Amino acid sequence: MKIAMWSGPRNLSTALMYSFGARPDFAVWDEPFYAPYLAATGQNHPMRDAILAAHDSDPASVVAACFDPNTGEKPHFYMKHMPHHMIAGFPMDWAMDCVNIHLIRHPARVIASYGVKRDQMTADDVGFRQQWDVYQQLGGLVIDSFDIRNDPQDMLEKLCNHIGLAFDPTMLSWPAGGRSDDGIWAAHWYGAIHASTGFAGPEGPLPDVGAENTDILNEALPYYEKLHELRLRP
Repeated sequence: MKIAMWSGPRNLSTALMYSFGARPDFAVWDEPFYAPYLAATGQNHPMRDAILAAHDSDPASVVAACFDPNTGEKPHFYMKHMPHHMIAGFPMDWAMDCVNIHLIRHPARVIASYGVKRDQMTADDVGFRQQWDVYQQLGGLVIDSFDIRNDPQDMLEKLCNHIGLAFDPTMLSWPAGGRSDDGIWAAHWYGAIHASTGFAGPEGPLPDVGAENTDILNEALPYYEKLHELRLRP
């Protein structure tokens, strides 16, 4: 099985990658199109130069690896992808033979969390429009991080059942610290997940994103709401 897990930033995406990576039968790949996206767009993200130096920035090469991944002796492969990395001209045909899953989180929570790590953001940085575009193109399963955090075992059992994969309780925890599979950007973005040993508990009330981010919230919310209606239910 090849899983393409699509989500914007600050969506529980790394925790879910660690969850699948904790299984003995899964190899994982962390945001393979991040370096090609930075190289093609010139975006000035944190650790840009280090990312381009450490990771393959040729989209054709990354696509070839998505078609034919090196998983060692593990039978399954999990790819963490961000929809906004898939800019015009980047092939998507590799995803047609994947189990496509769309991980979502309320945009107010995403915006508040993203703003802690980056001073400025646009609606494209949080990727809700692009996620809806990918969903329309590929279809697949939608799951909300809010539901996972409320009851990780129940939602992961439902997720595995839906895609025809046996649930493994090793998915519920992992050792603290980084992983060899982490992208080099982990040094900037993964502090909280490296301190964790499992999924965080239920989320509280929605945060105030501030007047400066209201337009981003208003732009993202309709896409989130459409995906939320399609989600796997608790």
